Amino acid sequence: MQRRIAFASFAGTAIEFYDFFVYGTAAALVFPTLFFPALGATAGTVAAFASFAVAFVARPLGAALFGHLGDRLGRKRTLTYTLLLMGLSTVGVGLLPSAASIGVAAPVILVVLRFLQGIAVGGEWGGAALLAVEHSEPGSRGRSGMYPQLGPGTAFFLTSVTFLISGLTMSRESFVAWGWRIPFLLSVVLIAVGLYVRLRIAETPVFRAAEPSRRWPLRAAFTAHTRHILLGGGALSAAFGLNYIGTVYLTSYGTAVLRLSQPTMLLLGVIGGLVLVAATAAGALYSDRVGRRRVILGGNVAAVVCGLVVFPIIDSGSVALVGVGLCLLLVVGGAVLGPAAAYMAELFETEHRYTAVGLSYNLATVLGGAVPPLVATALQAAYGSIAVGVLMAAYGVLSVVCVLALPETRDHPLR
Repeated sequence: MQRRIAFASFAGTAIEFYDFFVYGTAAALVFPTLFFPALGATAGTVAAFASFAVAFVARPLGAALFGHLGDRLGRKRTLTYTLLLMGLSTVGVGLLPSAASIGVAAPVILVVLRFLQGIAVGGEWGGAALLAVEHSEPGSRGRSGMYPQLGPGTAFFLTSVTFLISGLTMSRESFVAWGWRIPFLLSVVLIAVGLYVRLRIAETPVFRAAEPSRRWPLRAAFTAHTRHILLGGGALSAAFGLNYIGTVYLTSYGTAVLRLSQPTMLLLGVIGGLVLVAATAAGALYSDRVGRRRVILGGNVAAVVCGLVVFPIIDSGSVALVGVGLCLLLVVGGAVLGPAAAYMAELFETEHRYTAVGLSYNLATVLGGAVPPLVATALQAAYGSIAVGVLMAAYGVLSVVCVLALPETRDHPLR
C-alpha cells in the first residue's frame, strides 16, 4: 500500500508540473513569436513570461477552492478533479491557433488557459503532499513527503527531453509551426496514467479519523494560523525563485543573451532536472534526521550566497559553467523544497490542513515563482545580470528571516 501511495503522489505531481513546465519552456522558446509578434523581441519575451506568471496569481485561488473540497470531501476525490482540469487546459494550449491565424483572440485564450492551469496546480500540491504524509509514520514523514516533491524535478527533466527531441528531429521552422505542440498534446497520455493510479488508492487514515469540520476551512485556517501561512510562504519563496530562474528564465537567457543553441540549453535542462530530483530527495531524507527547520534554514542561507555568485559563473558563456550555474540554482532550491511537504503538513491541523498547506505553499510560488522570471528580463536589460542575482540574494534573506520565526515540527503529531 505504501508503495502505491508513494507512486500515486509522485506520478500526479510529476504530470501536473510537466504540464506547468511545458508552458514555461514554450514561453521562453516560441510564444513571443507566435502569440505576441507585434511587441518585438524584448517586449514579446516579457509578455510571454507575464502570461506564464498569470498561473501564479491563480494558484492561491486554486488552493482555496480545492482546499475547501479536500478538507470537506477528502484528498483522493479532490486530486482527481485537479488532474482533469490541468490535462484539459494543457491540451487546449496545444490546440490553440497562433496570433497570425485568429489575431488578438489567441493571446487572450492563451492567458485564460494558463489561468486554469494555475487553478489546477494550486489545488494539486497540497492534496498530493497530504496523500503521502498522512499515510506515513512520524519518523519517516520527510521520506514520504519526498515523493510529491520529486514531481517538479522529474517534470523539468521530461519537459526538457520532450522539447529537445522535438527540436532535434525537425527544422526550426517546423518546430515553431507545429512541433512545439507535441509536448502539450502528450499530456493526454500522462493524464490517463495519473487518473488510473489515483483511482486505485485509499483515502488517508488521518482524514478518515478526523471529526468533520463545521467551519469553512478557509476561515478556520486563517483564524488559527494566519502567521504560519504567511511565514511558511516566505520561508519557501527563495527556493522557488532559484528553481524558476533556473528552469524558465535561464532557458531564454541562455539562447537570447549568451547565444547558446536551443538544443544546448535543453540538454542542460535534462541534466538540471536530474540534479533537482537528487537534491530534493537529499533534503527530504536529511530532514528526518536533523529536523525540517534546520534543513530549510541552511538551504536559505546558501540561497543568499548562490544569488550573488551564480550569474558571474553563468556569464562566462562556457557551456560547462552555464551548466554549473544551473545546477547550483537547482541544488539549493531543491534541498529547501525537499522537506516542504512534511513541514507544511506538520504545521496545521487536519480539519483545515489541505487549505492551509495549499495557501502557504502557493503564496511562496507567487512570491518566488511568478515575480523573478517576470522581472528578470527587464532587470537584465537595464542593469545587467548581476541585478537578477542580487534579487535572488534578497529573496534568500527574506526566507531566512521567515524560517527563524517558525518552529521545528518533526515531532508534531498529525492527528
